[in-house]
This record gives sequence, structure tokens and C-alpha cells, in this order.
Amino acid sequence: MDRTTRRAALWATLVAVPVTLVVALVAFLAVRPDDTPAADSSPTPPRPQSTTPVAMDAPKLSERATLVCRALVSQLPTAVRDLRIRPVSAGPEQNAAYGDPAVTVSCGVPKATYQPTDQVYQLSRVCWHQVDRPEATEWTTVDREVPVRVTVPKFYDTPGQWTTAFSATVTATVRSLDQIPTGCKP
Repeated sequence: MDRTTRRAALWATLVAVPVTLVVALVAFLAVRPDDTPAADSSPTPPRPQSTTPVAMDAPKLSERATLVCRALVSQLPTAVRDLRIRPVSAGPEQNAAYGDPAVTVSCGVPKATYQPTDQVYQLSRVCWHQVDRPEATEWTTVDREVPVRVTVPKFYDTPGQWTTAFSATVTATVRSLDQIPTGCKP
């Protein structure tokens, strides 16, 4: 190979490699999924939601449970995902409801009863026991001084994920028990 041919090959390589890298990068960016919505897409409007009070029980609570539940309810979000908070028929100091059908939060409920072999789930630093009912899935804390229950209607997928929306508030307002169930220890 003569000197002129070698120099031409070197220049061709020096130009071809960066051009190839740029083309590869552009191709990669063009085919990767984009997590952001398109600029011309309009957001989905929230679906209509009832504003009537959600029927809930409000059992009499001890003085301590009343204090804890008021703290919990006062710190709950005004919306969870696209579900806005709704009024409740009884016990607004211990109950909350979101959406239609309503996802409900009840503070001061009876302790969860379950077999030692039952699964308990640690979701966002709170230990929950799940009970499937025909119309809803109930999640009750098993590691808190005052039990809290989140009821997620079967209408909604992945009830555990709905429950985690309340875990941070439970952690911040309801003291953990000294004796945490075995399945919940980190």
C-alpha cells in the first residue's frame, strides 16, 4: 500500500468512526420508549366521582386511639392518584374515603387476627395483613399501636399499591409496636 492510499484510508477511518457513532446514537434515541407524554396529547380528565358521604362505622375509641387517629386523618393526602377525598358518614376524625367506588382508611379498627403461617407484607415500612373479601381487599396494620385498615374495592387493580399511598402517613403518625411480627422485620 502506498503512502497516499494509506493516508486516504486513515482519513476515511477518522471520519467514518464518529459518523457511525452519531448515527448509532440517533437510531438508539429514535427507538427507545419515551416515558413522557407527547406534547400534543391531552391529559385524561379525571372520571366523575360522587361527592356523597361514604358510609363508614365509627366505633368509640380510647382517648389514646382518638388522639392517634386524629393525627393520622389530619395528615392524609387530599387525593390519592386521581381519587379525591370524599366526606364520610361517621367518624371523620378516624375515617377517610377516596374516589368512587371508595378506597377507605379506618383508624382504630380491631386488631387483625391471622394465623402465624399467614403472609404479612411490609409495604413502605409498614407491616400489613391482607384479607380478600368478595367486594374488596382489606389491608390492616399489624405493627402499629393503633391498627389502621385500608379497604380497596375490587374495581381497582393492585390493591397493595393503593395501600402504600398511606404508609408514609401511618409511619409518621402511628407509633410502631415494640413486638413486630416475625414476617415484618426488615
